[in-house]
Amino acid sequence: MSGVAWVRAAGTHHSGEYADAVVVPAGTRLVLLAGSCPLAPDGSTVAVGDVAGQATACVATLRTALAAAGAGLEDVVSTRVLVATTRQADLVTAWDAVRAALGAHEPPSTLLGVTVLGYDDQLVEVEAVAALPG
Repeated sequence: MSGVAWVRAAGTHHSGEYADAVVVPAGTRLVLLAGSCPLAPDGSTVAVGDVAGQATACVATLRTALAAAGAGLEDVVSTRVLVATTRQADLVTAWDAVRAALGAHEPPSTLLGVTVLGYDDQLVEVEAVAALPG
């Protein structure tokens, strides 16, 4: 989005996968999205037991919600990826799927391991904030 300033703070580790911060200009409309879940239209959890598959499904749900709000992945200014796991490898697997979907776009992101998520067999949820011109 035009006018958004991506910040890479001096003295912090830069993996090249996300910005440290984002400054959104005044007059911008923010789109605050609910957590995107890996659910089929009938409400069942998809890709049971598959962290990467669920992360990909979450991004698909996120795209649908963004489109309904007049936005796209390129408008996302922040993400939070939640993974129900105690294994760091599962976090990396989920992150890799989300990063692949974002492509060259690198919004500030947080990756968290959590105890449990809201739906049966749910392993991944992706939250996002998008910014649109005023």
